[in-house]
Formats: sequence, C-alpha cells, structure tokens
Amino acid sequence: MIRAQAPGKLYIAGEYAVVEPGQPAVLVAVDRYLTVQLEVGEPAAGVGRVHSSAYQRGPLVWAREADHGSIVVEHDPRDYVISTLRTVDALRADRGLEPAYFDVHIHSELQDTSGRKFGLGSSAAVTVAMIAALDEFYQLHLTPLERFKLALLATIAVTPRASGGDLAASTFGGWIRYSSPDRAALAEHLHGHGVTATMDAPGWAPFSVRPLPEPEGLHLLVGWTGTPASTEILVAGVQHSGTSYQEFLAESRACVEDLVAALAAGDSSAAVAVVRRARRVLHRLAQASGIRIETDMLRDLCEIAERHGAGGKPSGAGGGDCGIVLTPAAVSATGILAEWENHDIRHLGLLVHPPEGSQR
Repeated sequence: MIRAQAPGKLYIAGEYAVVEPGQPAVLVAVDRYLTVQLEVGEPAAGVGRVHSSAYQRGPLVWAREADHGSIVVEHDPRDYVISTLRTVDALRADRGLEPAYFDVHIHSELQDTSGRKFGLGSSAAVTVAMIAALDEFYQLHLTPLERFKLALLATIAVTPRASGGDLAASTFGGWIRYSSPDRAALAEHLHGHGVTATMDAPGWAPFSVRPLPEPEGLHLLVGWTGTPASTEILVAGVQHSGTSYQEFLAESRACVEDLVAALAAGDSSAAVAVVRRARRVLHRLAQASGIRIETDMLRDLCEIAERHGAGGKPSGAGGGDCGIVLTPAAVSATGILAEWENHDIRHLGLLVHPPEGSQR
C-alpha cells in the first residue's frame, strides 16, 4: 500500500492574469487534503481501477494496449487521473522500468458531505497526489520541481490553458509567488518529443515559483458561498486582447508585486490595502468581459470584511466558491464570522499547509 496526500490551494492575488506566461500570482496551500492510495494489483487481472466517490458509475477501469503498453481507459479519457497515469507511465517507459498494474483509491476533503466542491483545487490536488504516489511506486526519485513539471504536463493534456498555479501550491506548500510557463509551447514540444525531453524544454523559461513568508500580524479567513463554479468556463469568458485587458494585466502584476513586498516587510496594513485593490481590479475585468466574478454572496463576504477593517476578495475564478480575507491582528474575526453566518457564508476554518521540506 502506497499513500500520498496533496493540499488544496487558494489564490490571494493574480488570478485570471496568471494564465498568461510570466504573469505572477500569490497563492497559499491549505490544510484540506486529497489522499491517493495505490494497491498493487494481481498481474493476472490485466486491469487497474480508480475508485472515487466522484465516479458515480463505479470505478474507472484502465488497462494497457497489447502492442505498445499504452494506457487505455474504459470511459472518459478527459480525466486528470488518467492523464496523470499516462504522463508518468511515459516517463516510466523512457527510464526502462517494468510496467505494473495497481488500484487507486481517492479520498477528498476538498468538498462538503453532499459532494459540492469548495473550490480548493481538487483537480490539481489529485494530480499532485497521484504523481507523488507513482513516484514512490516506481522509485523514480523525483524532485519537487520534477513532480510539478509532470503535474503540469498531465494537466495541460486535459485543460491546455491551465496556469499551473494550483499545482504549484499543492506541490510546494506554504505561501508562494508563482508565474506560469508557456503551456502552448510545452504542449507542442510534448507532442513532438515526449515527456522526458519536455521536462527540460525551453518553454519553461517564464516559469518561476518562490516561497513567501507567512504574513506577520495577519489572519487568513476563508468563506465558502456554497455555490461551486467552473474555472474553465469563467476563464474562457475573458477577452484576452485589447487595451482594457493589457491594463488589467499591468494592474494585476502591480498588485501581486506590492503584496509580495508587503509580506516581505511584514507590513500588515499594506497587505490588506493590496487585497482590497486586487478585488477592484477583478471587478473592472468583470465589467470589461461581461462575466460575473463577484456573486452577491461574494460581494457580501468582501463588504463585511471591509466594514470590519479587513480586506477581502474572491479567490480564484470567482463565480461562487470561496472568498479570502486578510484580517489585521488588531481586528477581531468574531464580528466578521457572525455576519458571514447571517448571510449563509460558511467559514471553512483553514490553516496554511507548511512549505515543502518543513516540519509538519
């Protein structure tokens, strides 16, 4: 039995802009987890299975083509688990390791009891956890950076425009500053040269990930609106050209860099001001694109925070899911949480998942 976990994530600033190569964002990993367990299957069975409550029709069944050993799946191949299996299996084959069958069991804390997702990056978490488990299973001895790269290659095979910020947060933990690589160049290189060669391809050049200090004198509050949202649909609705979009990118970058500077300096009031500013940057993007990032409940969440002297904004694509609040130590969270409860906003009570390599 092999067991691996990956934490969920939240965007603090830079969402939407981060889909452009080199555009920065600030994210944090949180202590809600997705767990993957691998059980070695019987060789005679000739199949592996992926068990998860997300698969209502029963487990996904996967096998290998007789001629080439490629992974095939019984139903929907546009699935992050199967894409991860295929990506890691290509690396396994490149390294001359023997193929094997195994069953996968997935347990997630990133949704409520009815199965509604919190918006904490479950697709990223399952990809990262799967890669960690397969790394141990095949004894690949991957570094965290290599695990991230494999996760991104598996993800863009399903969602080509995915930024990878959620993968970075789940892989590296803690607070991070992240900027995305050129995924179109990576996808093209992957198609022509395969997984191993693409892990060192030049298309990674704009990518960067840097750990950030945990905010001093600030508390992170997370509220959930109870309405799941589709990141892909919302991001697809943004017009990625024109003067207003270029202005949005510049404003988003300025917010991220100012937040990074505030965190480095331990300046809690500056960090709160940046979060408020980032909310208004997203609001202008929504007006220009005609998409609804800030729902009524997210608006209430943010305005309640601001009335109490904190800074709040939607986290990620918006349209539902979560909002985040940075609260100065001098401001009591009690009043915010009481008002959230009156507006049917659920406090998730999340803590920061520690950075990679730290003591937990």
